[in-house]
Amino acid sequence: MTALSIQNPHDKFFKETFSDLEVARDFIKHYLPESVSEIIDVETLEAQKDSFISQELQETFTDMLYRVKINERAGYLYLLFEHKSYPSHKIAFQLLKYMSEIWDKYSTHEKKEEIPIIIPLVIYHGHGNWHTSTRLSQMISGYEQLPETMKDYIPDYQYLVYDLSQYQDEAIKGGVRLKILMTIFRDIFTKDPNRLRESVLKAAAYLRELENKETGIEYLETYMRYVFSAAHQMTKADLEKILNEMTKKYPEGREVAMTLADILRKEGLEEGMKKGRIEGRMEGRMEGETQALVKTALRLLTKKFGPLSEPVRKKIQELDAATLEVIIDQVLDYQSLDDVKKYLM
Repeated sequence: MTALSIQNPHDKFFKETFSDLEVARDFIKHYLPESVSEIIDVETLEAQKDSFISQELQETFTDMLYRVKINERAGYLYLLFEHKSYPSHKIAFQLLKYMSEIWDKYSTHEKKEEIPIIIPLVIYHGHGNWHTSTRLSQMISGYEQLPETMKDYIPDYQYLVYDLSQYQDEAIKGGVRLKILMTIFRDIFTKDPNRLRESVLKAAAYLRELENKETGIEYLETYMRYVFSAAHQMTKADLEKILNEMTKKYPEGREVAMTLADILRKEGLEEGMKKGRIEGRMEGRMEGETQALVKTALRLLTKKFGPLSEPVRKKIQELDAATLEVIIDQVLDYQSLDDVKKYLM
């Protein structure tokens, strides 16, 4: 085993799981609307190697493209996974661009004038609830006021969105690996270490449903490496406690759990040796980045709404980096300061 740190753990865990066609079929069966899933021939499902995410967006988005027969014709499922801390209001535009690229590549490769059906889906597991429109036309200014005859000239479509933060345990369905992925993704950003610990142990209990114990042990390592790399709110003591309790929930994975614990302790010793040298520098850098975000937010809001009151300025200065990023990203969409004040409560 190598070090537990992964450059983009969300991307790795998602692709490792959804590259398995059994998991992808499972998702289609349990999460797509019945009117859609009933015309998809899941036995023809083929994962494609293509990715349409630009390099600058790879830290916050992952995609999977599947070719499959839809209503007895060649078609595609395009699955976009958003793993940043807040929903992007540009998703409808991004998906339209990616679908155009898929159609263009299809037309060039297949030498056909007709283009296939593409069903776009978004999986989101950020901090805040998904509140962005899922229909392109709802983002076009004045669309609803246009005469019906005029709407024929305006592009429009709707995508399916799965906001994992809204899923209770009983709503998470499917096979073992899919349930584990949905459960862990739902809770990975929680600020409550106990809640995440419960989810991780629940996932271990799910593994006992697998007949193939070797598959269960392999997937235990897969999702635990993800937790180690992505759960920044948990201490190493928390993670060691999880590993110790896991051997009771899933005894078959005891060897993997103990090996991961050894790696964790080794990395802890190495980090402890470095801590004295870098801790002050890292804290200073983080504080500097937050202050830069504060200045940017204040400047943009002042430019849009005029001078801000002292109480509003003070509350903005007390916000964390993630919330400041949300405000900055959505500032062009705000109609008044009331849109901002929900973050200042």
